[in-house]
Amino acid sequence: MKYQLLHVKRFLILLSVTTILNPLLAQKPQQLSLDSCYKYAEQNYPLVKQKGLIEKTTQYTLSNISKGYFPQLSIGGQATYQSDVTQIQLNGTLPPQLNIEFPSIDKDQYKIYGEVVQPLTDLATVRTSQKMTQASGVLEEQKIEVELYKIKERINQLFLGIQLLNEQLVLNDLLQKDIQTGIDKMSTFVKNGLALRTNIDQLEAELWKTKQYRLEIETARKVYLQLLSEFIGIPLQDSIELVYNNFESGWSAGSSQNCQRPELLVFDYQKNVIQYQNQFLNIKSIPRVSLFLQSGYGKPALNMLNPNFDFYYIGGVRLQWNLSTFYSISKEKKLVQLQKNSVDVQKELFLFNNNMQLIQQQNEIEKYQKMLENDQKIITLREKIKKNAQIQLTEGTITANDYLIFINAEEKAKQDYLLHKMQMTIAIYQYQSTIGK
Repeated sequence: MKYQLLHVKRFLILLSVTTILNPLLAQKPQQLSLDSCYKYAEQNYPLVKQKGLIEKTTQYTLSNISKGYFPQLSIGGQATYQSDVTQIQLNGTLPPQLNIEFPSIDKDQYKIYGEVVQPLTDLATVRTSQKMTQASGVLEEQKIEVELYKIKERINQLFLGIQLLNEQLVLNDLLQKDIQTGIDKMSTFVKNGLALRTNIDQLEAELWKTKQYRLEIETARKVYLQLLSEFIGIPLQDSIELVYNNFESGWSAGSSQNCQRPELLVFDYQKNVIQYQNQFLNIKSIPRVSLFLQSGYGKPALNMLNPNFDFYYIGGVRLQWNLSTFYSISKEKKLVQLQKNSVDVQKELFLFNNNMQLIQQQNEIEKYQKMLENDQKIITLREKIKKNAQIQLTEGTITANDYLIFINAEEKAKQDYLLHKMQMTIAIYQYQSTIGK
């Protein structure tokens, strides 16, 4: 009985712990920063898997190349029949009483052998191959970094687009409140017979129009949240709070000379690969020296006058020098140099275009800064005009239609301010992305 009670207590404890932890584990983030979106998106993007494949491929290739340090083993054999063989003919030159007979070589010959070769000068080729493989692997990984860096622009558009929609929802609430204020005041006039019901109908129609527009904003925000969630691989609630640098004031452009784009490393790594290609050309023109040992079984063996099967071995130093490489090595080196020059030109062109883009973006940011200053002045004036319109509506000196014109003008000024503020923020993030920060 005690044993069963003990199990029941353990089950109840486990159940209570699970009940407490499950909501915590399933809880979605309540706050999301733009920088964290960059990290989540890079981890979730399918191209990241390619980096692991490149690393494994590089490891396997290096492992295969390292086998070049080991002695090279080979087995061979042949069976031949030849039309003639070496013969010793001394007829008439020796006295017959000596009775000397020279053995004859068979026309059919057989041999099977194994050979061990230890390269000496080729060890430099192995080392260069390893370095070139590593350099190529680093280059391919950096190309993936370039593609992952491009994700930032997509994240900026989604993230800041959601924030713009959030602020539009706030403005929509304020607009509905202003319209409702007009309806409440106009209802009093209608009850007292001081205004027509038509004025309330106009305001209510505009209110429903504003609610309809809010529905469009909410739908667009939901789509943006779903897209951002797919990019970062994290479910997002509608109540998520977005955190980012506003940059509405106090921002200044950095120096375009401090470009830190990942493409620059691609150009550097390409030149490293080209450098190893040039080293290969130098190694290609030197003599090949190796040690070898060959052992086999055949007929005849090393003794050509022995017609029987026998074992044999031979060892030594082997020298090979392919002189035909000198016919083309000078032009091949020129081609490698042209490839290096081409990379330098591509890098120079990239920096040139990058600087041109930075100049355009900086001018865009300065334009939005000035527009925001004007927008704030316009909003201040429109708010004064709207307040006067509310008083005039109360006094009955303007119609509901006139009142709607004034509040819509204020709404338009605030929408322009939000749009310009967000455009400036996006332009600043694009500037930072262009410079590589």
